[in-house]
Amino acid sequence: MFSDPFSHLPADARRTLDMRKGDVLFRQNQTTSGLYRVVSGCVTLQRTGLGGDTLTLHRAVSGGFFAEASVFSATYHCDAVCTEAGNVMKIAKADVVATMQSNPAFSEGFTRLLAVQVQQYRAHIELLAIPSAKERILAAVKAGYFDATVTELATRINLSHEACYRALRGLCDDGRMIRVCRGKYTLS
Repeated sequence: MFSDPFSHLPADARRTLDMRKGDVLFRQNQTTSGLYRVVSGCVTLQRTGLGGDTLTLHRAVSGGFFAEASVFSATYHCDAVCTEAGNVMKIAKADVVATMQSNPAFSEGFTRLLAVQVQQYRAHIELLAIPSAKERILAAVKAGYFDATVTELATRINLSHEACYRALRGLCDDGRMIRVCRGKYTLS
């Protein structure tokens, strides 16, 4: 594991924010001011599609970063919504840009962080390309995606919640998963 590149930033470049469930950190098209790291809780990056459906683009939990692209963009490209109360650290965009230009260790560490995320996003795209709902759910469970509600799992893997519930029931009928209690499943 690599060291935290943000330790190279000035102390006042980071600010911790208390978040309640439902709080919005930023909205799509709002002017960017920084990127974020979840200290505790959960934040999802969401977009609303043309049909009104919400698509979860990213789910950040403790230690996870989000809105990294804001460093290179004038506006945010989605909404950031707190789905579990907790704390997030806001990292000032101006300080990130200035430190990238003056500190090679920070630039390398930040680039490594982004490279790891690209690998994770590519793995996510592979998962979304699995045509069978049952097989997609199995792959998602094995990848650790099923740590919240069935509805949230469905949005993360691009299934309707109805299709997700049907596939989970089918996986239980096939003996590949076990329903532990309402909304909770485990691999057999």
